[in-house]
Amino acid sequence: MSQVVGQAQGPAPIQPAWRRATKPLQVVLRSGARTMEIDLRLTGMILALIAIWLGFGYASNGLFLTPRNLYDVSVQSVPVAIMATGMVLIIVSRNIDLSVGSVMGLTAYFAAMTQRIWLTEDLHLAYGSWEIWVVAVLVAVAVGAVIGAIQGGLIAYIGIPSFIVTLGGWFIWRGLIFKIQQGQTIAPMDKNFAIIGGNLSSGSAISDSGGAIGFWPTWIVALLICAGIAYALISSSGKRRKYGFPVRPRWAMTVLIAAGWAAVLFFAWVLNNYPLPPGLATQFATAHGTTEPPGGLIIPVGLAAPVLILLGIGLVMGYLATRRQFGRYVFAIGGSPEAVTLAGINTKRIILGTFVLMGVLCAVAACIQASRLDAGVTSTGTGYELLVIAAAVIGGTSFSGGVGTIQGAILGAVLMQSLKAGMVTIGLDSPMQDVAIGSVLVFVVGLDTILQRRSK
Repeated sequence: MSQVVGQAQGPAPIQPAWRRATKPLQVVLRSGARTMEIDLRLTGMILALIAIWLGFGYASNGLFLTPRNLYDVSVQSVPVAIMATGMVLIIVSRNIDLSVGSVMGLTAYFAAMTQRIWLTEDLHLAYGSWEIWVVAVLVAVAVGAVIGAIQGGLIAYIGIPSFIVTLGGWFIWRGLIFKIQQGQTIAPMDKNFAIIGGNLSSGSAISDSGGAIGFWPTWIVALLICAGIAYALISSSGKRRKYGFPVRPRWAMTVLIAAGWAAVLFFAWVLNNYPLPPGLATQFATAHGTTEPPGGLIIPVGLAAPVLILLGIGLVMGYLATRRQFGRYVFAIGGSPEAVTLAGINTKRIILGTFVLMGVLCAVAACIQASRLDAGVTSTGTGYELLVIAAAVIGGTSFSGGVGTIQGAILGAVLMQSLKAGMVTIGLDSPMQDVAIGSVLVFVVGLDTILQRRSK
């Protein structure tokens, strides 16, 4: 009796017409992406951001795309973006931090008390002294580091889940804000401290436009960034060639450098086309004894001080995550905690370090937010927990661990702030803004899940 060794195969399933039509385009796009060695997810985010800007620009009759609005979007994105760079490492290591908003609020309150109460009322230092804002920032950073060490220690060494520890911290640190000084608003801030928040009325300690660096410094920073882009791509290609790895074709390298330069120079041009508001320009002319011309004094604002701080933090965090042993260990823990432990790596110390770093970043973001508000208020950081997590996830950080980028988190923060600002510009009410942002978050996480499932 013969044995059946197989079954007849039926005809291959017929694919839908739209899939057959788009398949060649998909092949071309994937082939081009492999050739140029670009991150498709990051590229998709950039295209989505451009689409959002153009869409809101059209819906608002160009109001959204004005230099003033784009300046505001860039400044408002900074606190979330700074904390999102730390949240990437937290989530990559298969943890979560739900307390970042409360830590931000508490450290902002400490920065305000340092200036307004401890240094001026108790030690009788005069506002305007350089020591005031320096000490205020250092105190806030120290408090943030201590909070991060407490939470990280409980998670790493005691073994309490990060969700529970940071959820408890959410309530504890927020409660302390109301307990200290009976929850009173502490204002105003030192004028030099106010500069780091991009406050244009904060004087001229950095430039004529207060909390921004002005016309020529903006172009200098832009040219330095362009030089950095070219150096990073060329040096990376040289290292890959040295060790026998495939490198981008020369045309692909040229296209990437040109695209990066165009984006940076365009952004600098937009910011330099935003002049200091007329009232502040008049105040500047009066303070400096300058005769104001008939058409008004035109002072380009340029790059905001908090955006400059974000660029510095982004570079440091990117270097830490990709070039240093600490960052490689964090990604290794997220990829396979058991293998990392068997390799003899001190995972507890690494986890502790990620939470200390998160606390420091919360404090930096708190100082920027307090300086923007020119006050320490109890509501600072409220709801920022979800915004920071959403920015990291939208930027490509996976909840399963081991996957995430610093630049993606920063782009995610800018994308979310662009959505919020655009909806405000077209007059969408607050409940619908929450609906839109929540829908975008669910869509992005769902899409990430589907793509991961297909890649297995």
